[in-house]
Order: sequence, then C-alpha cells, then structure tokens
Amino acid sequence: MPRAGLAPDAVITAAAALADEVGFANVTMALLAERVGVRTPSLYKHVESLDALRRGVATQATREFGEAVSRAAVGRSGPDAVRAFATTYRRWALAHPGRYAAAIRAPGTGDEDEEHRRVNNVVMQIMYDVLAGFELRGTHAVDAARVLRSTLHGFASIEAAGGFGLPRVVDRSFDFLVETLIAGLRHGPVDGSERQFHQPPVA
Repeated sequence: MPRAGLAPDAVITAAAALADEVGFANVTMALLAERVGVRTPSLYKHVESLDALRRGVATQATREFGEAVSRAAVGRSGPDAVRAFATTYRRWALAHPGRYAAAIRAPGTGDEDEEHRRVNNVVMQIMYDVLAGFELRGTHAVDAARVLRSTLHGFASIEAAGGFGLPRVVDRSFDFLVETLIAGLRHGPVDGSERQFHQPPVA
C-alpha cells in the first residue's frame, strides 16, 4: 500500500523542491524515494515513471511561474507591464532554478501532456497580454514574445551560472536590458525590406 499521506501531488511537489536543490535533469526516482521516505519500487505506486514525474514537475512549475508573472503584471500595461513581468521572471528563475528548467520545457503532443499544454498556453497568453500595449499584430506579436522570453532567459541563465564577473552592478545591467527591450518594442518591427545595407562604392 502507498505510504499514508503520500499522494501523487505530494510526490510532484517533493520532486519540484528536489529539482531546485540538485537540478531538474538530476532528479531520479531513487533520490526522490529517499526524500519522501519510501523505497524506490514503492514510489511507482504514486507515479508511473520518471517521464511522468518530469511531466508533473514541468506542469506544476509552469503553473507556479504563470501565477507569479500574472500577479506582477495585473493592472499594468505597456512599459510598466514589461518591467513588472521581466523583474518577476528573473527573480523567479533565480529563486527556483530546478522548477525554472522544468517550466521552459516544451509540452509534448500526447494526451498525457494535455494539462501541461494548457498551463503553458496560459503563460504564453500572459506574455501576449503584457505586450498588448505595443500594438503588435500577427507574426510580429509572436516575434516579440520570443524576443522577450529568450532575452530574459539568457540573462537569468548567465546570472544563475555566475557568468557576470565584471565590476558592474548586475541589477543596473538588467535595467538597461529591459529598457532597451522597451525601446525596441516602442519602435516597432523592422522587416527585412526596411533594413539599410551600406554597399561599398564601385571602383
């Protein structure tokens, strides 16, 4: 029989906490069994496989991340919304490194990934709402969401790895990054047809 008080949700929560300590990729059934106080074979009574465990952590982490950035951005628009979203994104990623690694994992296409896809779509909609004040349409909105996400991910990942060693306060560099993003969003999209290429003079 499963251990009294131990349910699938509790197992996922324990795995998420473990991921923050050892890294999402390093979570194993054996480590988790030790954490929750059961033998490894007994853990399979609560979660069917390591893949199922990872899906569960990814779903929970994505939901928690979405709730955090949603609370930060609610009632804001335009540059203020971007600043609030970006600040919370960075803080959450640094505070929950294992969960963050799980949250950026793309959902699968199978029926077992339906809940993960749903919460992931919620997070994507939050990003579109944050960017709505810049009046980007269609594919430009997709481009802007990808730029916002990838830029914040890059900064947070380098910071988490201790990659910023120059004598400059990291917070100030982050503020510069966010304001540069906002300036670009205000300027609007630049298509390939609008770029200026300087040709060398013909001899």
